[in-house]
Amino acid sequence: MKINKFIKKGLWTGLIIMVLFFAILLFHIITAKPAVYESPNLQVSRIDFKTDIDSLQARQICSDLRSIKGLTSDSIIVKRNVVVYFHNNRITNSQKVYSELMAKRHYEAKRYILPENLVNKEVCPVNQNSLSYQWSQKINRFFN
Repeated sequence: MKINKFIKKGLWTGLIIMVLFFAILLFHIITAKPAVYESPNLQVSRIDFKTDIDSLQARQICSDLRSIKGLTSDSIIVKRNVVVYFHNNRITNSQKVYSELMAKRHYEAKRYILPENLVNKEVCPVNQNSLSYQWSQKINRFFN
């Protein structure tokens, strides 16, 4: 008899917790504002350095890049001898960023320029005609 009451209390407690979690999730979905991205204005660029970049140089390069207007400060990636950064192409372009970076310090680096055969190539790896892509877009539009 006591085991039966214990199981009932456990089930009721579990049900109440699930209902609360569902209510919190529903409240979050209803009140959350969709993220606003400046996708059409965001561009990725790259600078190739002649030597590998150590951690001290990486911090210095990131600091110099963050001081340039138009760069998204949280999107600077430094790996070995390559720096990849994102910038708003309405404010600046990769040539201006490269020139400003070189004016701050003399780095042995060159701006990466995309080869002609890749300039007009589509870069999105997602098949936009696939069922999974279309389904995820519908779900995204529903919640946003």
